Amino acid sequence: MKDAPATPADASFAELAARRRGLLRRYLHRRPRVMDAVVAACYAVLVVPTVIDAVTTGRWAAVALLAAVALSLFLRRRRPVAVVVFVAAAEVGVSLLHPWGSNVSAGLWFSLYAVAVVHTRRFALVTMAVATAPLALLYFLAAVGPLERELPKHAASPEEFHLVTSIAAGTSIAFSNIIATGIGISVRQRREHEQEIAAWAAQAARLGSVNERNRIAREMHDVVAHSLTVMVALSDGAAVVVRRDPERAAEVLAELSRTGRTALADMRRVLGVLRDDASAGRAPREPLADGASLGKLLDGFRTAGLPVHYSHTGPALPEEVALQLTVYRIVQESLTNVLRYGRALSRVDVLVVRDDSTVTIEVHDDGRGTVEAATSGGTGQGLAGMKERARIYGGTVEAGPAAGGGWRVQAVLALNGRTQDGAR
Repeated sequence: MKDAPATPADASFAELAARRRGLLRRYLHRRPRVMDAVVAACYAVLVVPTVIDAVTTGRWAAVALLAAVALSLFLRRRRPVAVVVFVAAAEVGVSLLHPWGSNVSAGLWFSLYAVAVVHTRRFALVTMAVATAPLALLYFLAAVGPLERELPKHAASPEEFHLVTSIAAGTSIAFSNIIATGIGISVRQRREHEQEIAAWAAQAARLGSVNERNRIAREMHDVVAHSLTVMVALSDGAAVVVRRDPERAAEVLAELSRTGRTALADMRRVLGVLRDDASAGRAPREPLADGASLGKLLDGFRTAGLPVHYSHTGPALPEEVALQLTVYRIVQESLTNVLRYGRALSRVDVLVVRDDSTVTIEVHDDGRGTVEAATSGGTGQGLAGMKERARIYGGTVEAGPAAGGGWRVQAVLALNGRTQDGAR
């Protein structure tokens, strides 16, 4: 997974997480070796008093163990458990060689933190308990030598002072290790949370990509199916009337040319979102659908031979482009099916009714072919596309034989809200 290329969602989330870290943390996050050197240097600073005292008293073995602990911290990322084992053993050795050294247990803080960051909480707590026990028990139970020279004059007795000091040292070691492990667990949980958010963002991006592909496929189906059907009908009509009525044939051919150009423009508009290098002045990417476009659509079908009668009841449609495009595509798909499959047609009614909360679109023809095609042919993709469009506005689409004959498509769109693909 580390070698996989980052998706746009992963990259944007990584940038956001990087900005939250701050300048210094970003620098150290990008340079883990530098961070390891900082950790080793911090440990070296903490044990400087112990090193000086060990050097002055000739305890060179303790100095060597402290140096080995500092060097082992460079491996805490790759071998955290092994480093914890080594540091725990080395610090016990240092305590035996040089009792009451300053911050001798500091190596466990860094190594236990590294274990808690990469392992589960239970494993980190068990490791902390096992690594803390030897050093803590050493201070709790083991005798480390007489302390008469170091006791204050008012102390009750060397034994009492020794007991209190040992208990305090063991308790501080245990609590400091608990704190270091808790910090590591907290960091691990935060990183897991960030990974979950990044995974959610990547999934949302994938779903958005799927929805966009579905939208493009739906638009391409509407554009291609409608345009080709109309162009075939126009070319057939022109071939029939070219000899009897040249002027009428010229009008049909002009409409054929206009339909082809419109189809090309629609395809550029739909596919324009796939082009990153689309420059200004090329085909616009926004949908083009309004009352004038619906009128041109109906005129094109009339030229192709459909006896279309259009009526609108109620206020005008809202100035929302997406809603007008939905109405446009539903009417377009319905009339395309009539043109493709209709036989013995004498009338095709297109009715758009708007009231306070809904828009109702109804397309009804009195032919026979649409019923036969619906029962024995057709792919059903057009009806599925209409239902998907209507679902965006919480609407429904019903298609079936009409009571008086022919085929009827009715779509109802809600104006007070969206569902699934969007929300208001």
